[in-house]
Amino acid sequence: MITFDCAKQGPAVLYPIMVSAVVPRPTALISTVDGKGVRNLAPYSYFNVVAHDPPHVVVGLCMHDDGSKKDSLKNVEETGEFVVNMMSEWYAESSNFTCGGYGPNIDEMEVAGLTPLPSLVVKPARVAESAVQMECVLKHSYEVHNDQGVHTTTVVIGEAKIVHVNEGVCEKVEGEYRVSLEKLQPVSTLGGTYFGRTDSIFEMPRPEEAG
Repeated sequence: MITFDCAKQGPAVLYPIMVSAVVPRPTALISTVDGKGVRNLAPYSYFNVVAHDPPHVVVGLCMHDDGSKKDSLKNVEETGEFVVNMMSEWYAESSNFTCGGYGPNIDEMEVAGLTPLPSLVVKPARVAESAVQMECVLKHSYEVHNDQGVHTTTVVIGEAKIVHVNEGVCEKVEGEYRVSLEKLQPVSTLGGTYFGRTDSIFEMPRPEEAG
């Protein structure tokens, strides 16, 4: 067993370990706007759902290498709104163009050739190519600082006010609406520039209660 003392290791060591060990991670395209209405779109893999009543999601937004905040974070802090667009295989290549080092006045959705779709209750647009979209409002944020006191990440928790699911991936199973894994074709992040398909699953029923 190789043991890493995180207090003695820097990000150059810990980053590749963490992003390749905690896998697969769902990939979300986060769309935001600034106070002037300029759109921003960027992929984040430090992301997941953390509650359903009401639905809450969490996103970890790391700082740029120079310590400045990314446009997504600045926009969320300024407006208190964002949209989570779940990633699917059919538009993965297009979405990859949103992670370039663009300036704050560049519309990544336009660069990537993706289609903006008006949201119902928040200002940021949805991505029409995404089969699952969540209109979110900021509920909490938490700054992560390293041992030197440097602000390295902000953890954002948002409440999903509206969840949109395309009819093409939604199905009823035993009377419940569910998203079909086979039809959604979700893309997961595996560390570095590697991504994964979810094309093989198995079922594991929960054990019966003893007694």
